[in-house]
Amino acid sequence: MPELRTERLVLRQWRDSDLRPWAGMNADPVVREHFDGVLTREQSEASAARFRAAIEQRGWGWWAVEVRDTGEFIGFTGLDPVDEGMPFTGVEAGWRLARTAWGHGFATEAARAAVDFAFDTLALPEVLAVTTAANHRSQAVMCRLGMTRDPADDFDDLTVPAGPLRPSVLYRLRADGRHPVAG
Repeated sequence: MPELRTERLVLRQWRDSDLRPWAGMNADPVVREHFDGVLTREQSEASAARFRAAIEQRGWGWWAVEVRDTGEFIGFTGLDPVDEGMPFTGVEAGWRLARTAWGHGFATEAARAAVDFAFDTLALPEVLAVTTAANHRSQAVMCRLGMTRDPADDFDDLTVPAGPLRPSVLYRLRADGRHPVAG
């Protein structure tokens, strides 16, 4: 099972000890602001089990993220095939961190490791990222990764109820267009 390491973070397989902080994150309405509500502990545990199984099966997916110096679990980042029914196909990079981890550059650092893995190990030609049109924090991470958005690719996510969470944006980064990004 690959474990990705950055200067400050470890992206790794999920552990049972991650379940409590993961459930806490998913019960936080601020962390879940751009999703369709908070999750119960059972829903959080089920998602972690799916993430763990996907990593065991294919060797990559939504990795748990911990701070190297402390071992503290702070969320997830990684890669996953785009869900069926979306108006595009490919592999998506994504991230979700506990509020206490926001504002430290962790999302960008972890996502950059996942994107590098996508290009260098999986030899993918492109990585996608999707979020709600209102999620400017996530879009800022996408831009720091060097991803670009074509407004023609914007779409309504029909998997969520009608309302402010439905308008979505799609960012792309091609392997041949990748360049080092500072910060």
